[in-house]
Amino acid sequence: MKWRALVCCGIAVLVGGCAQIGYFVQAAHGQFSLLSEARPIDEWISSPGTEGKLKSRLTRVKEIRAFAARELGLPDNDSYTTYADLKRPYVMWNVVATPELSLKPLQWCFPVAGCVNYRGYYSKGEAQAYAAELRAEKYDVEVSGVPAYSTLGWFKDPVLSTFIQYPDGELARLVFHELAHQVVYVPGDSKFNESFAVAVEEAGVERWMELHGDEKTRKAYGAYKERKRDFLALLLKQRKALTANYERDVSDDDKRKEKAAIFQALKDEYLVLKENWGGYSGYDRWFAEPLSNAHLSAIATYHDFVPGFRAMLAKQKDLGKFYAAVRSLSTLNKDERHRQLAGLGESTSVTAGNTLGNDMR
Repeated sequence: MKWRALVCCGIAVLVGGCAQIGYFVQAAHGQFSLLSEARPIDEWISSPGTEGKLKSRLTRVKEIRAFAARELGLPDNDSYTTYADLKRPYVMWNVVATPELSLKPLQWCFPVAGCVNYRGYYSKGEAQAYAAELRAEKYDVEVSGVPAYSTLGWFKDPVLSTFIQYPDGELARLVFHELAHQVVYVPGDSKFNESFAVAVEEAGVERWMELHGDEKTRKAYGAYKERKRDFLALLLKQRKALTANYERDVSDDDKRKEKAAIFQALKDEYLVLKENWGGYSGYDRWFAEPLSNAHLSAIATYHDFVPGFRAMLAKQKDLGKFYAAVRSLSTLNKDERHRQLAGLGESTSVTAGNTLGNDMR
């Protein structure tokens, strides 16, 4: 989930009013604290105090970063050339909320970044406190940890301890995804932005594996993709069931009962998936809080338009031409670009079968 850095924090405070001052202050402080912790990767690698495994991972990031610019046409700038050890599991925590009987997420609007479907905090405690306020207002809420985000080139985004130990394929995927946001970003259209970045990461990792992946790396990433595909299919299935439930012409109490049954089915089917995966528990964190609409609302943001972007890339064949076509698409009004992407995705489904996206945040 991506959040443009609050470079206009002072203006934002004035625009947002007194109620927003605390939020913008923590956001600005968190961003600049992050930057102050970062040092050039080459310094970390050359330092005798840097542990050997970390040196190896940072060296791999340098290779991935160079590949991204050279082979994928992604921005060749100072992003991901520094490293910060945050000493916490996530860089920030996002709060997502929906009405009790709807999958439509609330939106929060910011200068420059536009409106997004989440509100980010650098403190887990502050995120949970805000989530409690929303729950008191009867919203469904999810608080999720975020390992990385993009400032879209406004700042020198560092490599972080929150993801540096990822396996090679997942590390490359994340770097490609975040850099894609610097290529095309439409303020206020998270579904467009995230689906585009997922399409870029998929194409990027495929090419990375062809040139740099050994058998072990390919096997590990293949298993990761299969698990993600299975889990996403489960979420999409239950999201469809919830949508149908909320559209029924019945009482709210009946909808609540069916909602509870759908979430119980999701839990039960997840246990079956875990057994099929040999006990892999990497998605257990997704169930850390009581399941709610908010858990499923973001799935559309990251995946609904991925088939459409895949179709565009298949037509253009060249990444540079693909980026140009996406930039052109981004100039259309929101409804029209969504209509075109949905049409491309439907066409792909008919001709080649509907392939699910494989990025989860």
